[in-house]
Amino acid sequence: MSRRAAGIPLEPGPAPERRSSPIHGRSQRRAPDRHPRLRPGRVVAAWLALVVPLAAGCATTAVDDRALERSRLVARPDTGQVQPHRPSPRAVEEAAAVAAVARADPPSTEPAPAPPAPGEVAAAPDPAPAPASPPPVVNRPPERPDRSATGPGGTTEPQAAESTAVHPADFPDPFVLRANGAWWAFSTQIGLASVPMMRSTDLLRWEVAGDGDALAGVPAWADWGHSWAPSVLARPSTFVLYYTTRHRATGLQCISRAVALLPQGPYEDDSTGPLVCQTRRGGSIDPSPFVDADGTPWLLWKSEGTLLGEPTRIWVQALSDDGLRRVGNPVQLLERAMPWEEPIIEGPSMALIGGRHHLFYSGNRWETARYAVGHALCETVTGPCRRTSSGPVLHSRPGEAGPGGQEVLHVDGHGPLLVHHAWDPAAVGYPHGARRLHLSELHADGDVVRAGGPWRGEARADLVADVTGPRTRSDGGLFGRAGAARTHN
Repeated sequence: MSRRAAGIPLEPGPAPERRSSPIHGRSQRRAPDRHPRLRPGRVVAAWLALVVPLAAGCATTAVDDRALERSRLVARPDTGQVQPHRPSPRAVEEAAAVAAVARADPPSTEPAPAPPAPGEVAAAPDPAPAPASPPPVVNRPPERPDRSATGPGGTTEPQAAESTAVHPADFPDPFVLRANGAWWAFSTQIGLASVPMMRSTDLLRWEVAGDGDALAGVPAWADWGHSWAPSVLARPSTFVLYYTTRHRATGLQCISRAVALLPQGPYEDDSTGPLVCQTRRGGSIDPSPFVDADGTPWLLWKSEGTLLGEPTRIWVQALSDDGLRRVGNPVQLLERAMPWEEPIIEGPSMALIGGRHHLFYSGNRWETARYAVGHALCETVTGPCRRTSSGPVLHSRPGEAGPGGQEVLHVDGHGPLLVHHAWDPAAVGYPHGARRLHLSELHADGDVVRAGGPWRGEARADLVADVTGPRTRSDGGLFGRAGAARTHN
């Protein structure tokens, strides 16, 4: 109800404003301003205060967008026309990988290695030790197949009649050790056995030793199922097993060690991290111990390389007397150089033959018949090393294809032998083929080294050259005398 209808007296309001009309020449009345805050002048000012900054921002964004668009345009060299530049997915992926590694792992300050002479690579220091939590390397050579997927015993394909292997089972990357009156052989993982193991008294007839697995288990920092290329170093009171395993934090293959009192194990790995893991070089694999003439133990290995341009390289570094620690700095011995080696070199092993340091290595793709064994002569255990041939010293031949994973074994009365694996020529590659155990004659005449035919001679345990002398356990029990495929005199 209005105030007037209710009988409430109305208070006088402000008198209407009078002004003259320019049209009619008489005054007009204007209604009082009931909303002083919405006067036109204030509305316009508020509108301008809101719109002007927005317009300026849009103009700036438009300028930035135009500049960005110009940065994406490139001129074609043939026509001069400007075309949009779109980086390839591979370039984007590699740039992202490099950026991720750079953020987490600052570039190394190590000096670049000197340019190698033809067929030779000068020694170069390794980069600083990897950080506690190294970044993953996205691009690297394709991984080997998961050997745990083949089931216990590996392949079931029968050995071909023309095969020259000394044992029918799959036994890749073999290492042979002489200890306690027998020969002990170790290989890359097969099925559930992380480090498969066999025993022989004559190098020709082999049987599974114990439960068939020398390694008690991988350490907490490693993932099970990726154990490669084991080797054993005999020490005065222990045996040290070196092997490659998967580093869980980075996904890279790195080198670890385990210890046992007996040559057949079980080998216990109590490490809290890898012994060798070159994260900036794609990881480290294929450890091989070597004892020099003065008794100093050394370890050789291969850095994996990456698809971003880092090549595969072979390294060596001194070990502590117990074989559990690296001493000093690693030294590069070789890197991929010869056409037959493409795309990788790996599996190094060193031997003293005639007082000279002989370096053997494998090259090319292990899963093909192009895999082969190369050779170089080194002035000392740390180089410099030079290749003695532009081609391999052992390659595919009747009875074996893609030989590699070699080690030198000294047998008294027989000269040095080359222990290696090879496929049957008619079955190269998994899942149908097998990398079986082979023994080949090895002939060295000065700088010239060549592999002879398959070895079929008799090797009695008492004919083996013992190089480590008597060894005793902590309880005083006799271990006997021992030698190894990678201990050379």
